[in-house]
Amino acid sequence: MCLMLMTRLLYLIILFESNVISVEVYKGKSLGTLNSYHHQVGGEVFAVNEFTLLITDFTFDGSANDAFFWAGASSRPGPQGFILANEYGRTDVLKRYLGKELKLILPDNKKLTDINWFAIYDLSKNIAFGDVYVPEDFEPPVKQIIGDLTTKSHGVSSGPIEILDSKTIKIPMFSYNGAGKDTYFIVGNGPQPSAKGQKIPDESGYLDNLRTYLNETIILELVGDTTVFDINWLSVYDLKTKENYGWVLIPDEPNVPPSLQNVADKVENIMHCVQLHKKLQLSWQVFGPQITIRLAGQIEADNYMAFGFSGSEEAPQMLGSDIAITYIDGFRGHAIDYNITDKSPCVKVLGQYKGVCQDILVGGLDDNQVHTASRENGINIITYRRNLLSYDIGDKEFKTNALNSMIWAIGRMNHQKEPGIHDYFPRSVLKLDLDPKPPIDTCYPFTVNTEPLKRDVWEQPKIIDSNLRMMTATLGPSGGKKGFQGLTGMPSPGLAWYINGYMIPEIWLKRGITYVVYIYGGNNPHSSQYYHPFVITDEPNGGYDGMTDNAQKHTRILAGVQYTLRRQARPTSAGPLCLRERKGFDRRLDDNFLSFKEFNRSLDMRCEQGDPAILEFKPNSSWPDIVYYHSFVQNNMGWKLHIVDKYSTGRSSAAQIQFNCFLGILIYLIL
Repeated sequence: MCLMLMTRLLYLIILFESNVISVEVYKGKSLGTLNSYHHQVGGEVFAVNEFTLLITDFTFDGSANDAFFWAGASSRPGPQGFILANEYGRTDVLKRYLGKELKLILPDNKKLTDINWFAIYDLSKNIAFGDVYVPEDFEPPVKQIIGDLTTKSHGVSSGPIEILDSKTIKIPMFSYNGAGKDTYFIVGNGPQPSAKGQKIPDESGYLDNLRTYLNETIILELVGDTTVFDINWLSVYDLKTKENYGWVLIPDEPNVPPSLQNVADKVENIMHCVQLHKKLQLSWQVFGPQITIRLAGQIEADNYMAFGFSGSEEAPQMLGSDIAITYIDGFRGHAIDYNITDKSPCVKVLGQYKGVCQDILVGGLDDNQVHTASRENGINIITYRRNLLSYDIGDKEFKTNALNSMIWAIGRMNHQKEPGIHDYFPRSVLKLDLDPKPPIDTCYPFTVNTEPLKRDVWEQPKIIDSNLRMMTATLGPSGGKKGFQGLTGMPSPGLAWYINGYMIPEIWLKRGITYVVYIYGGNNPHSSQYYHPFVITDEPNGGYDGMTDNAQKHTRILAGVQYTLRRQARPTSAGPLCLRERKGFDRRLDDNFLSFKEFNRSLDMRCEQGDPAILEFKPNSSWPDIVYYHSFVQNNMGWKLHIVDKYSTGRSSAAQIQFNCFLGILIYLIL
């Protein structure tokens, strides 16, 4: 009897699982299954766009000697046609395929409307092993233009909106005055926008109250497994006042290409889960006197995820914050307790650590306990635990009877496994209820790009001038991912050297010639953020003062220091501060600038009174061919000096501009 009941239960489970509705992934517009004639050809063919075919579950036994992917405009497959390159971009004889998915691009900008059929074809025997026909009136998927945003209020307007693919919407010339109280991009179903819709991230992945826009072209991506086929409208919507500021209807079943993104499996929650950013999720559970926290981030391998208490109850503030920096080093996960006393990497200021410093360096305790850490499909998942009320008096308390003011960030770890400046951070403080009723879950699966993203960087400035003798070194912002990070491949502390008006230029210098640098990097040793003596060394990272003893032994300082009797380096080239600053705009928008020239025009310069520090040096035969200019106290602020025996080019066209920039700074200081 027991065995019979178990058998029936097993049958019901199998029956239930067999009837579970699976979500079919949109792959494009189907042309049909391949007609199979020989060599076990099989698969379904889709039109991805005007130029691209996708074959799913493709099979071919590979035993033919002269078989290719073949297409043509004749009435049926024959010798008049052309070869399509395989999934690797090569026109090799076809090998064996078994259940493979592959994407094929028509050559020479040919379109699907130019062909009548696609085949697996043997050129030596003039035989088609399998084929599919393109209908005469076939319309391949293309981007769809659906009209402008219908303006309701708050200055919302746009140009004609484009649906680029099944998950991507482009809004050209978008404007919004930023005056909404709790305003987001919302998508949903029904005849008109409502608060029941779903938030989608803005063009930078943020889920914060929308900023001000003025005739900007932005691209929005639908989250998780949501596609344009699942929604009826897109709105600029204020959830607090339930007002629709502007919207557009999404047509039914638009004939658009499939998305280039795959949807990853949803990260398992602990209990509660909040989507902080398109790339970051927070999950947590309170049990007894402890809280367990899980951070999941779609980040680079050398990135960190930060989470903790804001330094202010009402605004996201670094100063005074209490955070955990989590990252994975190889196979080991870390969740390190940090205390932030200044907007700079952790440095020693007159014998005391100041900046973004580990608790253990400032007299505190690191009481975070890592439970699990993993990285898969580009997603870091780190789970750690700490007491609600820490034994460290410098740590803030997680409150279960009140809202907690929290902040988060994503950035890169430097070569010393310390956090660089964050690339992503919130515009508003997160008010977190640790024990919501019912449990909260706003998280969704991450999406993974199926093709590598192109990363634009600004052009690397170069100074190659045989007449160059004088240089001026000032400070300025490092310019986001297109600036210092993109040019050097290294994380940034947020500031960089500007030489003769250019951010971290590569400079060519000749051995045997004396050069002079006028330095405006800050000369107040009490400041962890704006004290930067200028030095030249033989290693690429800088920050000599914060190196370990072993690293200092292996670093040669070529200019900018004097040595004490105990062979301790003391900087000699710290001048008054001359700093370029943003004119009030959000530094998260740095990457919106197309060039450094455009970015530089948006900055203001402020300079302290006083004469510059003067560093005079003469490269000689003992200098390596490549050396680096740096800050003595912080790493990753400078770049390369090429030391040559002779110039291969003459005076650069930019030489006069550089000299004029130097004169301009001197005149500014005199006046």
